[in-house]
Amino acid sequence: MLKNAKIFVAGHRGLVGSALVSQLRKGGFTNLLLKTHQELDLRDEKAVDQFFEKEKPEYVFLAAAKVGGIAANNDFPVDFIVQNIKIQTAVIQACHKYNVQRLLFLGSSCIYPKLAPQPMKEEHLLTGELEPTNRPYAIAKISGIEMCWAYNRQYQRKFLAVMPTNLYGPNDNYDLQSSHVLPALIRKFHEAKVQGASEVEVWGTGRPKREFLYSEDLADAGLFLMSLPDEKFNALVSPEKCPLLNVGVGEDLSILELVHLVQKTVGYSGELKFNTNKPDGTPRKLMDVTKINALGWKAATSLQIGIGKAYADFLQKLDKA
Repeated sequence: MLKNAKIFVAGHRGLVGSALVSQLRKGGFTNLLLKTHQELDLRDEKAVDQFFEKEKPEYVFLAAAKVGGIAANNDFPVDFIVQNIKIQTAVIQACHKYNVQRLLFLGSSCIYPKLAPQPMKEEHLLTGELEPTNRPYAIAKISGIEMCWAYNRQYQRKFLAVMPTNLYGPNDNYDLQSSHVLPALIRKFHEAKVQGASEVEVWGTGRPKREFLYSEDLADAGLFLMSLPDEKFNALVSPEKCPLLNVGVGEDLSILELVHLVQKTVGYSGELKFNTNKPDGTPRKLMDVTKINALGWKAATSLQIGIGKAYADFLQKLDKA
C-alpha cells in the first residue's frame, strides 16, 4: 500500500477499528477514510454504495460488526445475524463494484465447530456443529467468508478473511450485559475493589480454556497482511481455496487462570464465587497460527502486559465519564 492510498476503515471507533487507525497512522498512511455510524450506516446498501462511488477507496478494512459476549448473543440473536449480514453484504458488494484492490474482512474464532480439534486450523471450518450460544453471529461471519471466496472465484477479487481469536484492548466494551469475558472481569474486579465487596461472581466453572490477543497486535497483523507483496497476498486469495487466515497468539489459559491474572492486575483481594448455573461456552478455543507465523508475523504483547494496558484504558475512560 502506498502511503497516500485511499484506505477505508469500516468501524473505526470500535476495539479493532480504532487499533487499525492507530497502526496505520503510525505507519505513515495519511489518506484514511473514516465515517461514524451517524455519518454512514453500513447496514444501508444504498448509502454504502453512494459512499464508495464518491470516495473510491483502494483498500478496505472491514472491522465493523455487531459484537458481544455470551449474554448478548443469547438475548439478541436476531440482531447478531441480521445486522452483521447487512453490514458485510453492503460493504463487500461495494468493494467489488468499485474495484477495491484489497479487502480485509475481520471475523471471529467462533466460526469454528464447538468441538473442533485443538488448535483450530483453517481447514476445520464447517466440519462440525457450532457453539449454540453464538451460532447466529458465527453463521453471519461464515457467510462473510463465503462471500469473499465467491467474489474471488467469480470475479478474481482479492478479498481476504482474517479470523482473530478473543480480543481485548483500548476502546473495549466494558458493559456487563454485552461485553466479552476479559473486559467484564476488569470492570467487575475494579467495582468490587472500589466498593470493598467481599466477593466477585464469575460465570461458569472456570474450566474452559481461551486465547487472548491484544487488539493492537491484531491491527499490526492486518497492516502486515495488507502490505504483503502481490505474490504472497495473491496466494492467500487464490480462487481455488477459501481465503481464510487465523490470527492469534498460539497459546491459551483457563478462565480460572485468567480470573486470577485480572484480579492481580486490578488489585482486588476478595473471594471468588463461580456461578455454575451460567454457561461455559465452548470448552476450548485455541487458534492454529502456523500459516500467519510462516508469513513472518507473530503476536508481540504478552497477556500480562496487555491486561495492564487494558486496565489503564478502563481507568482513563472512568476519569472522562
